[in-house]
Amino acid sequence: MALTFTPFPDLGNDCPDFQLPAIDGKTYKLQDFPKGSPLVVMFICNHCPYVQAIESRLIVLGHDLKKQNVPVIAICSNDATSHPEDSFENLKKRAEEKHYPFVYLHDKSQEVAHKFGAVCTPDFFVYDKNHKLAYRGRLDDSWKDASKVTKRELYEAVQTLIKNEKVSEEQTASMGCSIKWI
Repeated sequence: MALTFTPFPDLGNDCPDFQLPAIDGKTYKLQDFPKGSPLVVMFICNHCPYVQAIESRLIVLGHDLKKQNVPVIAICSNDATSHPEDSFENLKKRAEEKHYPFVYLHDKSQEVAHKFGAVCTPDFFVYDKNHKLAYRGRLDDSWKDASKVTKRELYEAVQTLIKNEKVSEEQTASMGCSIKWI
């Protein structure tokens, strides 16, 4: 397991376009998430211990933001040949077992991960109401132990955007396992 940190974000960049199949049987594209609200895109997977450590908090985040009509999209871009736990079928199974409150997409070709510049799982991208990158940091200040979380950094960034305010450029990188490239 190679620990990877996200690079300093290119704040202000447009959200890359995408069109990917979801575990709910639909295909989603960026246009399905209209401007006017923040948008959260997270690259996750089933097998990564970093994602597993925060999975329950991702579910809480999804529920919290759903109540505020903020879309949350999860994308798995890992090579399912080398990591069968991350196959489309296993993504669907896990999402159903855990009752994921967010759209879960499969990027089999890894084209979308490359467009976003995603490097690890988890890797978070928060866009403002105009789909401009406003936050690319970590979920919170204690990836390993939920009981030690004192600041929900990603959630707070979204709350700042909801108030039409600018998110601080001082952002702590997310860390996790490298994306398993083909």
